[in-house]
Amino acid sequence: MVGQGFDDSGPCYVVSVAARMVGVGAQTLRYYEKVGIIKPCRSQGNIRLYSNKDIERLRYVKRLTEDLGVNLAGVEVILRLMERVAQMQSQLEEMQTKLERLSGT
Repeated sequence: MVGQGFDDSGPCYVVSVAARMVGVGAQTLRYYEKVGIIKPCRSQGNIRLYSNKDIERLRYVKRLTEDLGVNLAGVEVILRLMERVAQMQSQLEEMQTKLERLSGT
């Protein structure tokens, strides 16, 4: 589905293609969805569609589990912490911009 008007973060790959790209089984991706590690988009026909961003996240999960030996509970904690840090960074940048506007610099 690449090249049909989807941007880089839009849904592009069906589960079998995504699994091959990441180097895991399709059942593994289905399980990751079941436990909440990944949330692929769904087509109108309810087919899972994974974006490039999803593939990147899955590769990170694979590195954590296979290379570093982190269990899935640990992966969930790490992913939540990373998301929280990103949110805080965004808030900090927003506050810095407001401060600069207020101070006239």
